[in-house]
Amino acid sequence: MPGFGRPPPPRDVLVAEVRYRHRGWNGSRCDAARDAEAALARLRGLAGDVPVVLVGHSMGGRAALRAAGAPLVHGVVALAPWCPPGEPVDHLAGRRLYLLHDEADRVTSAAGSREFVRRSRLAGADATAIPMSTGGHAMLRGAGAWHRRTAALVTSLVTRD
Repeated sequence: MPGFGRPPPPRDVLVAEVRYRHRGWNGSRCDAARDAEAALARLRGLAGDVPVVLVGHSMGGRAALRAAGAPLVHGVVALAPWCPPGEPVDHLAGRRLYLLHDEADRVTSAAGSREFVRRSRLAGADATAIPMSTGGHAMLRGAGAWHRRTAALVTSLVTRD
C-alpha cells in the first residue's frame, strides 16, 4: 500500500547528563558552557561522530545553546532558558532550536527567548519559540506537558535524516 513501507531501522540512543564543575555562569568564564563543550568532546571520544541533541533548563539552556556550535550538535531543546541580550547566535546556523517558555516565568524572560529565536533565525538557525501555558520557571505545574513536549521534540530531532 502507498505510504506503508518498512519502518526505519531502530536507532540506539545514549542519554547523558552534564554535571557542572562550578556553580553559576561566572561572567566571562562561562563555566557552564565550557563544561557542556567538554562533555561533547568526551562524548565524541567515546561514541564517535554521533548526532547529538542538547536539552537544558535555565542556565543549562543557555549552556546548551552556547555549546550548540559543536559539529555533533543537531539541535537544542531549551526549557525556560536564560537568554540575555547580546547572547551569541552566529554559531547556530544550520541548527534546529526549540525554546519553550511560560510567560509567567519571573526568573528568566519569555520575551528574551523570543528575541533569541528571532536573532538565531537571522543567523541561519531553524529556531522556534514555543509558549507553554503553565509551569513558571520551575515547570512544576503542568510538568507532564513540559515532559511530553520535550520528549516529542527530542524524538523529532534524533529521527530526522
